[in-house]
Amino acid sequence: MLSAQHLTKWYGPTLAVDDLSLELEPGKIVGFLGPNGAGKSTTIRMLTGYLPPTTGRATLDGHDVMTAAAAARRKLGYLPESNPLYPEMRVDEYLHFCGRLHRMPRKTRTARMDIVTDRCGLSHLRRRTIGRLSKGNRQRVGLAAALLHEPPVLILDEPTAGLDPHQIGHVRELLRDLAGHHTVLLSSHILPEVQRVADRVVIIAHGRVVADGTPRDLQRRADDNAGETTVCLQARATPDDLRAALGPLTDLTLTDARPHAPGSSWTAARVTPLTGRDPRPDLARVLADAAIPLRELRRDAPTLEQFFIRVTDTAAADFPPPPEDATP
Repeated sequence: MLSAQHLTKWYGPTLAVDDLSLELEPGKIVGFLGPNGAGKSTTIRMLTGYLPPTTGRATLDGHDVMTAAAAARRKLGYLPESNPLYPEMRVDEYLHFCGRLHRMPRKTRTARMDIVTDRCGLSHLRRRTIGRLSKGNRQRVGLAAALLHEPPVLILDEPTAGLDPHQIGHVRELLRDLAGHHTVLLSSHILPEVQRVADRVVIIAHGRVVADGTPRDLQRRADDNAGETTVCLQARATPDDLRAALGPLTDLTLTDARPHAPGSSWTAARVTPLTGRDPRPDLARVLADAAIPLRELRRDAPTLEQFFIRVTDTAAADFPPPPEDATP
């Protein structure tokens, strides 16, 4: 549905996107992640046809986004991060204007306006001037405009920016509802949000794809590369008594042993095995032998955020910045 083949973009001597290829399957939500300066925004602008690549091409439903821009944009709904709006217009005026730009017949755009304003929680704000709306509601107007002409492909750049937790939940439900009917490229800095809604996650750094897979695949890679299994526990004992009970387990390191709360009889601690194995069976056995009650014993699994930091930091080491005299 949306395809990028060997996209490369130079800004003078600076390489912003480096031979990036990407295929989006129909009906899937793809999270597009990267640290600041990774080339994420440049890639999105090339995919939407707003910025020509130095080399490579992008196609949308078979239409080249540069040489067949009009046909490609009829298939695309785009919410940019800056979300440019006309503050002097009312919400319904703006959506009518967007519909006319897409050459939608009046009857069609009126029907679609009813649908998208309801979906985006704007039905009661349709007569309100955009400039008087909160930042979150302006963001919802931009999302409604992107959905208005019912495009098969949506590119949403930070769609939850400025929204409160309730509104973020509403957008999350909307994205889940769109899955299967639209192909969505979702760019966001909020990793847990992406993890909740995306079928696939693509991480870029220094203009290159450094990780690509389902959230479960990336979580598995994080687990496999964690190196050591750290365990968090809470036991009913003083920190000194806990250290004494775990003394026979010489292949473990006990750290951060402290009262769970001021005056609490429970101690919270972290345990790391020197061998990298899972220490939980031995911990449970030793504490049971010492008659020390245990109410928590869990593996401290690495998060997707930690995986993101690791792969992007690795990319920074693998792809240092070019010298000042580098040329395309």
